[in-house]
Amino acid sequence: MSNERLRSALLAQGLSVQELADQIDVNPKTVERWITQGKVPYRRHQYATASLLKVDVTTLWDDARAVDSATDLSKAEIVAVYPHRHMVPTGLWREMYARAEKYLDVLVYSGFFLAEDPQFHDLLKAKVQGTAQVRILLGDPDCPAVQQRGIDEGHRVMGSKIRNALVNYSPLFASHPDIGFRLHDTTLYNSLYRSDDEMLVNPHVYGIGAYMAPVFHLRRLPGGGLFETYANSIEQTWGRARQVTDHDITGA
Repeated sequence: MSNERLRSALLAQGLSVQELADQIDVNPKTVERWITQGKVPYRRHQYATASLLKVDVTTLWDDARAVDSATDLSKAEIVAVYPHRHMVPTGLWREMYARAEKYLDVLVYSGFFLAEDPQFHDLLKAKVQGTAQVRILLGDPDCPAVQQRGIDEGHRVMGSKIRNALVNYSPLFASHPDIGFRLHDTTLYNSLYRSDDEMLVNPHVYGIGAYMAPVFHLRRLPGGGLFETYANSIEQTWGRARQVTDHDITGA
């Protein structure tokens, strides 16, 4: 029986059989057998393939050993759990982002505690002048998802909080145009803070502000899948987000 899930994952990443084979150092005919005959690779090749295709290994193969191993790997990706965001060590945010060399991402509605931190601004400027891609995703102040989140937190000022964050960030718009700022209209279930292969995940909980909700500190492991799930969410949201306008800042 053919493995259509593997074929689809290859197509989704725009990779050919030859390219996959080259990346994981196997014969292309071997990869063809994985697809056309449903052959199950060695576990090291399963994990390498899943990592390259940015999916969980169990998405590609129903191997009981792989399921158990992937579960263990996903657990190992959890570095720490904090019961509330305000209990995260104060320096961890800056320390984590200071380590970024490729990716520095913020996906939030307002993330005002970062927007009002001048040291975070300095860090953004330093990173964009180096090798890191810097992307700040805030909520569209006028979209229904933002309005609903304000209601869920017990207030109706989420749009105003976002505009205040934009005002704080506005000096960076002209002085450092390589810092990516976009607005999204997505219903967020988590605020995400990514630095290369590390991430802080702050779930949104009905009835309380994000600062009172838990935070999970993740570190990416090949084949684990947990980190990649959230990283893919950032990519999808960035792809459909829009540029910031003067109206978004002033509301006028």
